[in-house]
Amino acid sequence: MIALEQAGKPLTGEANNDTVQVGSHAFIHLLSFSAFEEFRQQKRVQYTLTFTESSAQQEWVNEQPTLRYDRQDTFSFHVNNTPSTILHGSCRKPHFDGKDALTQVDTLHQKAFDGKSEFPDLLLMTGDQIYADDVAGPMLKAIHATIDLLGLFHESLDGAVVSSTQQLATHQHGFYEREQLLPQIETNTVLSSIFFGAKKKPVFTSVNAQNHLIGFAEIIAMYLLVWSDALWPFIKIDKSYVGEKYSALFDKERDTISAFVADLPKVRRAMAHIPTYMIFDDHDVTDDWNLTRGWEQEVYGNPLSKRMIGNALLGYLLCQGWGNAPSNVTPLIEKLQKNISEKGLNEHDELIDTLLDFDQWHYRLDTSPPIEVLDTRTQRWRSESNMNKPSGLMDWEALCDFQHSIIGKEAVIVVSAAPIYGVKVIEAIQKVFTFFGKALTVDAENWMAHKGTANVMLNIFRHYKTPPEFIILSGDVHYSFVYDVRLRFRRNSPHITQFTCSGLKNAFPDGLIKWLDRFNRVLYRTTSPLNLFTRRRNMSIKARQPSDGYGELFNGCALGVLKISHNSTEVECKALLSNGKQVEFPPATHD
Repeated sequence: MIALEQAGKPLTGEANNDTVQVGSHAFIHLLSFSAFEEFRQQKRVQYTLTFTESSAQQEWVNEQPTLRYDRQDTFSFHVNNTPSTILHGSCRKPHFDGKDALTQVDTLHQKAFDGKSEFPDLLLMTGDQIYADDVAGPMLKAIHATIDLLGLFHESLDGAVVSSTQQLATHQHGFYEREQLLPQIETNTVLSSIFFGAKKKPVFTSVNAQNHLIGFAEIIAMYLLVWSDALWPFIKIDKSYVGEKYSALFDKERDTISAFVADLPKVRRAMAHIPTYMIFDDHDVTDDWNLTRGWEQEVYGNPLSKRMIGNALLGYLLCQGWGNAPSNVTPLIEKLQKNISEKGLNEHDELIDTLLDFDQWHYRLDTSPPIEVLDTRTQRWRSESNMNKPSGLMDWEALCDFQHSIIGKEAVIVVSAAPIYGVKVIEAIQKVFTFFGKALTVDAENWMAHKGTANVMLNIFRHYKTPPEFIILSGDVHYSFVYDVRLRFRRNSPHITQFTCSGLKNAFPDGLIKWLDRFNRVLYRTTSPLNLFTRRRNMSIKARQPSDGYGELFNGCALGVLKISHNSTEVECKALLSNGKQVEFPPATHD
């Protein structure tokens, strides 16, 4: 049960506990409290959790000291309907060789409790909270140990070499060779490349997808292992069933995973003390998810790949989406509860069909300014002319709904997993590859890649009732930058600030990003005629120069810190690095 108090006074309200069983010894709970009175603004709310079973309560009592901050005897979170400090980040890959910037949320809270700074108001995680498609060998070992430890439910499989997910941990191709688990027939050649192939990408990095998660149990175990250190003391990692040729890679990845695990207590403590909201991007499910109409036909036409997508969406529903806007997903949760028993999931395929048809993953936070969190993955504007052309990130209906929700507002904060205004030279490279039918090669996913989506979104900014103050928070690209955007030839242009911060634990190849940054500044400088060939030619886009690094782009693991004034006219952007240093992006001047 959950109880709340503020300023020493217990809060009255209705407490609820909703539960979904995912294993013999594993249950996911949504604890909610609907207060009968308004919270006092810009004050902390304390909360306590109690268990009815005495042994569980005692374990919880013993656990709490590691989750509380110095001189604090309860858990708490900050309440502010007019947020002034918003943290955001994306792309947290456990085996990336770099420190986890998400730990800086813990550092900020410790400073605030010590009276050295103000508390952040909320944390927005803008995509790729897990990498279901890019998993280190030692992490996959830990996942299977977690499945055994908690008795997470296995499932039968159709269309694969193995008939059950129970066989994955001991199969000869279960580690680093999962592309071999697809039936070796001609029709699966493309599918194997899409789902498991290490695709050499001239602009982006190669993707190691040979340990792609398959079963629902694997997805749930992954979430449990990346958010908390609680299970790791019970996990033993060995090299059984790992091929000898992967031994050196396994050892290297184990060192990186060990460093990641060492930081998890800070992550767990921080997330117990801050309102947190999330939205998926492709790696939460699979790389290039719904990139083209051809991709969708290939993947959803195969029972195994469709099941893999559905299992990842199930994991997102329970571990991310459920807490964002519970009422939006109530029909899904109720159907899941009806179709799950002590033996596992029933009507698994029917449940996945329901998930794939669901169109309410987006949500809104009724703060001031309101925060609109976009679903850029499941409501795509598919190309009718060519099945290999990139789909628009949102279709016409979804964009119209978005426009309707923001019309007439004084200010708005929009969360888009991918930047609406990308780096032009990279978008140009993607456009060239798309022209030759190779959109999958360079992850040609950007708002400008689809003419219909681009025109509608840009027209939203041009509409005279569009909010005059417009802030966009995004991630996805593995580098950070800030753009200030104004409409050309408009006396009363909206003030648009886009703050892209990526990744929390991922980065772009350093040498390559330097060259791309140089090319972008040369080829698409303000006076360049090449700007006339972009869809954004009627917009003035000024980059804020980072205080560290080079050019207009900052490359490194970082947490975004957005500070806004009460009327949202002053927007301050900083990247808080994993080592505690700050990179500032001072405002640019417009002509």
